[in-house]
Amino acid sequence: MKIKLTDTAGKQFAELPKQIQKKTRKQFGYLLQNFQHPSLHTKKYKGYENLWQGRIDKNWRFYFHIIEPHYIIVSIIKHPK
Repeated sequence: MKIKLTDTAGKQFAELPKQIQKKTRKQFGYLLQNFQHPSLHTKKYKGYENLWQGRIDKNWRFYFHIIEPHYIIVSIIKHPK
């Protein structure tokens, strides 16, 4: 599998603080190694077909689709608490 960012997610990533960018890269590495890595807390996002949520840290999430052979990152945002 490979990771592909949409234009929106690419812009969001570029605007993240450098520390969060570093954490995001680390989490994307875990995603490539093991979709169910405990650090990711991966879960299907309710109300949407084929939309998944992964955790960057306590405050940040990324949302993605799985379309072989890619994880397509559609959004990187603060956790909507």
